[in-house]
Amino acid sequence: MNDLLARLPNLPHPSVPVGKKEEKVVVRSFGTRPEFDFPVKHHLEIGEEKGILDFRRAAMIAGARFPMYIGMGAVLEMALIQFMFMFHVRNGYTPVLPPFLANAESFYVSSQLPKFADQIYHCEEDDLYLNPTAESLLANLHRGEILSADELPKNYVAYTPCFRREAGTYGEEERGLIRVHQFNKVELFKYTTPETSYQELDALVQEAEGVLQALGVHYRVVVLPTQDLAQQSSKTIDIEVYLPGQGRYYEVSSCSNCEEFQARRGKVRYRPAPKEKPRYVHTLNGSGVATSRLMAAILENNQLPDGRIRIPEVLQEAVGAEYL
Repeated sequence: MNDLLARLPNLPHPSVPVGKKEEKVVVRSFGTRPEFDFPVKHHLEIGEEKGILDFRRAAMIAGARFPMYIGMGAVLEMALIQFMFMFHVRNGYTPVLPPFLANAESFYVSSQLPKFADQIYHCEEDDLYLNPTAESLLANLHRGEILSADELPKNYVAYTPCFRREAGTYGEEERGLIRVHQFNKVELFKYTTPETSYQELDALVQEAEGVLQALGVHYRVVVLPTQDLAQQSSKTIDIEVYLPGQGRYYEVSSCSNCEEFQARRGKVRYRPAPKEKPRYVHTLNGSGVATSRLMAAILENNQLPDGRIRIPEVLQEAVGAEYL
């Protein structure tokens, strides 16, 4: 019975559109979809031609769907991580470099367990799990604590590699960096009061948008319908980038308000005023953002007729070049 109860989802917010996965609602976009007067290449083709992505050797080392960045690919990947991490730190987020493994209780609090046990890598001998997202770790940062109202909101940013089993089969459109077992991600997390959590959700989305705007990447913002919400989410807003090599949009950031769901599991509360009864905080999370699909977007959207790839201006100093 407890296992069944632990699999029940959160209640959707009244503003969430009712419907299937395909019925998401586009609310705004930034920039325009790029147009090319020459044949557009897929990021995997670009990566192999430039010698910056090596999936063949990665497969030899670890198996299918593991990426390996080589040479300037590794330099660009690290520049992206550093840029995004410091972007959020400068905007007032407290930086965190958490453990990459966590125990079962931590994943129960964040809601990856028990429902998604088959999607997480498990180190059986130590009974530890590789994190699929830093959300799982940051949701436990104040487990069992009672915070004061004047501490809220608490804003955190973490960098971790993320590990996902991604069980199942995927088509040609998912090749390359689109769906992999390991990827890097900068994660945003908020602890807020119930009264301000939806304002903070809007702020969270805008914070993630700021990264893409600085990189000059065209994107759109969509609200997910009820049937596409994660178990812990009351409302989720995705940011999707356009990949001309595939001719479609892909999610690079997913921002969610989990309201009290994780806080109840983790017993994270705050005291509105001295001597008042503690209340549960609301928790919010968002990618700020994942590098794999963003890397694909940068490679595909910035290709030039002569075969060069223009590096976004904000990364050029760190990379030490204007073009790949």
